[in-house]
Amino acid sequence: MEMDLFDYMRKNTMKDEAPLASRMRPRTLDEVVGQEHIIGKGCLLYRAIKADQLGSLIFYGPPGTGKTTLAKVIAHTTKSEFEQINATTAGKKDMEAVITRAKDRLGMYQKKTILFIDEIHRFNKGQQDYLLPFVEDGTVTLIGATTENPYFEVNSALISRSRVFELKPLSRENVETLLRRAVSDRERGMASYNPILDDDAASFLADAAGGDARAALNALELGILTTDPSPDGKIHITLPVAEQCIQKRAVRYDKDGDNHYDTISAFIKSMRGSDPDAAVYYLARMLYAGEDIKFIARRIMICAAEDVGLADPQALVVATSASLAAERIGLPESNLILAEAAAYVACAPKSNASANAIWSAESSVKSTPAGDIPPYLRDAHYKAAGKLGHGTGYLYAHDFPHHYVRQQYLPDNLAGTHFYTPSDNGYEKTIREWLDFLHREAEK
Repeated sequence: MEMDLFDYMRKNTMKDEAPLASRMRPRTLDEVVGQEHIIGKGCLLYRAIKADQLGSLIFYGPPGTGKTTLAKVIAHTTKSEFEQINATTAGKKDMEAVITRAKDRLGMYQKKTILFIDEIHRFNKGQQDYLLPFVEDGTVTLIGATTENPYFEVNSALISRSRVFELKPLSRENVETLLRRAVSDRERGMASYNPILDDDAASFLADAAGGDARAALNALELGILTTDPSPDGKIHITLPVAEQCIQKRAVRYDKDGDNHYDTISAFIKSMRGSDPDAAVYYLARMLYAGEDIKFIARRIMICAAEDVGLADPQALVVATSASLAAERIGLPESNLILAEAAAYVACAPKSNASANAIWSAESSVKSTPAGDIPPYLRDAHYKAAGKLGHGTGYLYAHDFPHHYVRQQYLPDNLAGTHFYTPSDNGYEKTIREWLDFLHREAEK
């Protein structure tokens, strides 16, 4: 693209004065930290970038995970011209201008154009539809970035013409690597300020950022720019400084250590013990410390199935719905969803009868011979089944009063065995009364 003198000066000024997170963006694939599942050596995207053979892409993931970074790396690697627009501010005229330039390049210089659209989910259906023919005929290669699930927010026609890559939150180690790199880099980083980043401060910033490299680097930059040098001439970024910069108090919570397991154990036992206050408190501690919301949601679902069971069948429905909603919406609003689910499970009547049933049944399967399935319960739909007696004598429950008939369903060697014994809590009391009624009716 043509660039006048003022554009050139503005870009140079922005380059020098840009935030640390922007200055430290990787320029090559080798500088990218994290996302090994899609850009590790040998992975499809890595090979495509290296070979300059990209098709249209959608990058999907939470903020600060490297969606724009990957697009910039591609811009530095590919021989194509690179155009970038943001869907929050761009209109149809902006897209028309980009498409016109792309057509000119392709026609006059046989040069491809990569169009990077940040926040692509912000485009309405009409705007997304406008892009379709130009993606289809190769006028532009689309790279879209979105924090929302593209299968919900991006037109299915665009999705079908693109390859979707999900970017994961960076690990604590990934973020700490980027912090150390920024401290030591003299050209683009903060090394000229002579900073010293303490180990506990680096670990805290990496944890508190919750996988968002931008948040961690912004906090580091703020700390370095607002902290006076010590008598040794160096700027020491200590844990208290780090806490102030990210406005978050350090919580003793090592995701790989005992405190992690102690906290999740207390959370589960509080729900099991019907204490919603304690359950929500431990939930808050985990969220504050940056615990993975998917991990928390899994524990709530397990507790709903194991400790509430059929005393309140809706508990598992609530927990499962909360898991899906939390994953789709993300932080910070997912805190509300997880709190609702945890409180519901804590307040629900409890029964582990269904859990005991499957554990007892599994134990029986392991310890007793697998008895023959009664012939009348076997599949009678395939040829020769009738000759073998399959299905013969089966009593169809709906043909009897209350849609129930007493019949042996277990193998002969387990006849009369009970695995599930309903409790007297919640809805299980209704289940117990119903089963007792059916058994009494069958004896008449």
